[in-house]
Amino acid sequence: MTDGTVYDLKGLKCPLPVLKTRRRLADMPAGAELAIETSDPLAGIDIPHFCQEDGHALLAQEKHEGGHRFLIRKGG
Repeated sequence: MTDGTVYDLKGLKCPLPVLKTRRRLADMPAGAELAIETSDPLAGIDIPHFCQEDGHALLAQEKHEGGHRFLIRKGG
């Protein structure tokens, strides 16, 4: 999905993946990309909703055994 570092949020339950993603993106410049992995089954709903609400672009979303992967571009 990306050649950069993946922010590992596996093992965290709702709402922690969204909260930690929001905090990480706050420290990044607009246009930066963040890849995350989570094992929370609700992340497939929560992360896309978070991106839409906060103005970030969800570039990719993959469901795999054990969780989800997302690639997010920070909005400006």
